[in-house]
Amino acid sequence: MPKYLIQATYTPEGAKGLLEEGASGRRAAVEQVVAGLGGTVEAMYFAFGEDDFVGILDFPDPVSMAAVSLSVKASGALRTRATPLLTLDEIDEATRRQVSFRPPGA
Repeated sequence: MPKYLIQATYTPEGAKGLLEEGASGRRAAVEQVVAGLGGTVEAMYFAFGEDDFVGILDFPDPVSMAAVSLSVKASGALRTRATPLLTLDEIDEATRRQVSFRPPGA
């Protein structure tokens, strides 16, 4: 199942919601959304600095991740980034594939 690193920053409205619900309330909400699309929450952390939230989510396919991303962004409560994560085996497979590429100007 594809994994995604999620990094998010709360907007002022989202931070107010977090203060009202608490971290456990947000965890339950995230788990419900992810499970509803056949995924799982592998890890979920709150942070401070550039990101307020960091998580690793598993989804059955990229379309499911995109659906969640669009819905979360449309809410206006968070600004998010989703980064696909690859296993060591997947990178090993990628290194064995032949790619015909010519850099610009070469």
